[in-house]
Amino acid sequence: MDLGDKVAIVTGAARGIGYACAQRFAQEGARVMLADVDEKAGAEAASVIREAGGNAQFVACDVSDRLGVHNLIAATLEAHERVDVLINNAAIVHSEDFLELSEAAFERVMKVNLTGAFITGQAVARAMKRQFEEDQRQGVIINMSSVNAEVAIPDQVPYVVAKGGLNQLTRVMAVALAKYGIRVNAIGPGSISTGMLRAVNADDAGRARLMSRTPLGRVGSPDEIAGVAVFLASDDASYITGECIYADGGRLALNLTVDA
Repeated sequence: MDLGDKVAIVTGAARGIGYACAQRFAQEGARVMLADVDEKAGAEAASVIREAGGNAQFVACDVSDRLGVHNLIAATLEAHERVDVLINNAAIVHSEDFLELSEAAFERVMKVNLTGAFITGQAVARAMKRQFEEDQRQGVIINMSSVNAEVAIPDQVPYVVAKGGLNQLTRVMAVALAKYGIRVNAIGPGSISTGMLRAVNADDAGRARLMSRTPLGRVGSPDEIAGVAVFLASDDASYITGECIYADGGRLALNLTVDA
């Protein structure tokens, strides 16, 4: 799909799904601003994309910090004069038993995974609104949700709660921003081969559990999620807003376990 006239911001872009989205968008012709708290990895990611012929820049940004988000958008507008697509991908995880989980740990995850998506989405939407009023240019916001917005993992309390909230944030944003030509959707990945997945499923028993709940019998790749993002950002998805597309290998459709 041709995204040659698009300017895209991808948060949490230094690795994993965010990096795959940034790479794929650049391959499709978009000018990409990568954002991440990891300055070294983020700068290296942008450099790799440029070496492959893509148009990419990196800006250090903590999405839970409003000033940092302001600076990210200012840098994007200075470099490209507009922003057409936001992928709200930045997220962290904290594993702990529900009865032992501290309020501080809960709030830390929520601040990045949900509040950060709100702060960044609101700020980008304000820029998109101005663009729409000036020349009817439409915008797209994609929130990176998870199957865990629908199913519960007992030792991933704040992550699961944040992703559930992100789905509702997606719907509210879609309804509120439609009149400004802004479409807002979410992607709900299942088990995707990223560092985060490996961290919480590091042993044989964990991997067996993954396969038992995945009818397609394999872990997905970050590039498969990036492909969904490209579709949602393209004109082929011009009548889709307020939805979450679950790319999960059949997990949410499963009502039993399958042989690993």
